[in-house]
Amino acid sequence: MTRWGLIGASTIAKEWVIGAIRATGGEIVSVMSTNAERGRAYADAQGIAKSVTTLADLVNDPDIDAVYISTTNELHRDQALAAAKAGKHILCEKPLAMSLEDARGMVKAAKDAGVVMATNHHLRNAATHGAMRAAIKAGRIGKPLSARVFHAVYLPPHLQGWRLDKPEAGGGVILDITVHDADTLRFVLDANPVEAIAFSQAGGMGKAGLEDAVMGVLRFENGVIAQFHDGFTTKYAETGLEVHGTDGSLIGRNVMSQRAAGTVTLRDANGEQELPLDHRNLYETALAAFHAAIAGKGQPSATGEDGVWSLATGLAVVEAARTGRTVSIEPGL
Repeated sequence: MTRWGLIGASTIAKEWVIGAIRATGGEIVSVMSTNAERGRAYADAQGIAKSVTTLADLVNDPDIDAVYISTTNELHRDQALAAAKAGKHILCEKPLAMSLEDARGMVKAAKDAGVVMATNHHLRNAATHGAMRAAIKAGRIGKPLSARVFHAVYLPPHLQGWRLDKPEAGGGVILDITVHDADTLRFVLDANPVEAIAFSQAGGMGKAGLEDAVMGVLRFENGVIAQFHDGFTTKYAETGLEVHGTDGSLIGRNVMSQRAAGTVTLRDANGEQELPLDHRNLYETALAAFHAAIAGKGQPSATGEDGVWSLATGLAVVEAARTGRTVSIEPGL
C-alpha cells in the first residue's frame, strides 16, 4: 500500500484525487495546510489522521511514501524539490512550475533521487481519447491533417479565486486549460507541437490583466495544425476534440472533462459509426498507473517530462498572445 501526504488542502484533492488514491489501494496519512484550522477541518472532513502546517513536517514524515502537490503554481517547484530530497514519489498538478527551467529542475531532482514523478494531466486517461489515439494509429482516418479543441467552459464561483486574480500564481486560462489541450493533443496525435500562434481575451472575469479566454493554433512536428478555444467565460458551450485526416474524421463530443463521459464518432466513406468506449474514472486510471510505476511496473500515464512539454506549450501560447508573433515551442529536454 502506498501511503500519501497531500501538499495543499485543495478542492481537486477533495473532489477527485483523494477518492482515486483510496480506490486504487493507497492510503492518505497526512495533509499540509499553512492554515492550521483549515487543515484540521479538511483532515476531519476527509477522514485523514494527521494535519500539519509546514512542508518539512509533511515530507519528512516516515509514514509517507508519496506526495500529491495541488497548491498554487508558484509553490510547486520548492515543494517538489523538498519531496524529492526526502525520497518521496511525486504527483504534481499542472502546470508543473512558472518557468521551464524550474520544471526541468523538478524532473531532474526526481530522477536523481530515484523517485517516480508524474503530472496530473487527467484527460489522457479518458476512454474517448484513448479510442481516438488507437483509431489514428490503426490508420482509420488516413494521414492526420488537422485538429480542433473546444475547451471553453464556465469557471464555477468556488474556483474563481487565484485563477482570475493572481498573475504571480500562474493564473489565467492559458496555464490552467491550454496546457491540458497541449497534453491531450500530444497524446492523441502521438506527436509534439513545434509552434504556436494565439490571441487572448479579457472578457470581464479575469482581474489584474489576466486573460479569461484564448484562441490559437498549434503546429505539430508531423504537420498537423490544431485549433484551440479555451475559456473561463463560456456558460453554454459543449467541449470537444476533432481530428481530421485524409480518409476520415474523428469527432469527440463532451470529452474535455473530468468526468468519464463523452462520445467519439468516426466519419469516413462508409458513413458514421460510434466507437465503443469503456468509460472509467480518469483519476483512478492515473493513480493505478502511478502506484504501478512505484512498484516498478511501467510508468505514470503522464510523466514529469509530459508536464514540461505542456508547460512549454502554454508559455509559448502566452508569449504568442502577448506579442502577436509565431512562437517556437522548445521544452529543452
